Amino acid sequence: MADDVLYTVNCSILLTDLPLLERPAAAAAAGFDGIELWWHFPTSTPEQDEIDALLKAIDDAGVQLTGLNLNAGDMPGGDRGLISWPERSAELRANLDVVTAIGERTGCRAFNALYGKRVDGVDPAEQDALGAENLALAAQAVDRIGGTILLEPVSGADAYPLKTSADVVGVLDRVRDEHGATNLGLLLDVYHLAVNGSDVDADIAAYADRIAHVQIADAPGRGAPGSGDLPITRWIDDVRATGYTGPVGLEYKTADADPFAWLPREQRSA
Repeated sequence: MADDVLYTVNCSILLTDLPLLERPAAAAAAGFDGIELWWHFPTSTPEQDEIDALLKAIDDAGVQLTGLNLNAGDMPGGDRGLISWPERSAELRANLDVVTAIGERTGCRAFNALYGKRVDGVDPAEQDALGAENLALAAQAVDRIGGTILLEPVSGADAYPLKTSADVVGVLDRVRDEHGATNLGLLLDVYHLAVNGSDVDADIAAYADRIAHVQIADAPGRGAPGSGDLPITRWIDDVRATGYTGPVGLEYKTADADPFAWLPREQRSA
């Protein structure tokens, strides 16, 4: 399971020179036990044969799917989630049984729910009430398999309202207080936090008990650790020291021939 995976390769942003269905095997060949994915299907409810093809590629590669995004809309086109988007709430809700079924088949128990950007002409208070309701519904869906919904701060999208760990924890507290859902947690993405100007050391200390997943990339540039100025290795050690036992997601971009050269092979898997 995910607690046995040290590092998990985000195959939506890494190994992109390969077709998607070849990336799980490439991650395994590079010495990793786990992968995570964004939502690659064009709809919230893809055909079963599309799902089967992806899950077969994961199974054949012998890797664990450690994380999966809920449908977040057209990410290349600028969308950043459907959770608080009134016009697309039905799509989001239709997605919940699909991702839960994928989790049941694969053993994946962590599901990233991108909150969504502010919508012109819609009251932010209305969006936030809907966001809390939809997060509660998502948590209820994945709770059937012991799953956790992740929520993260995001950089590079001015209209995305959750930019700090405190922003995320405030939403998680609202979901708990208003809807009684507790199987949600903070996705600590050190790249997004650093780019947004957060004190990552302070966040690790303050929110250790809320961190449900960790993702890394260096800054500037969102490259591999060592390509920028962030103390990635120390932050990983600090998070581990708080008791976090889950995988660390590699969610960076690189054109290097060996995208994992910074991490000795013997440290890539348990």
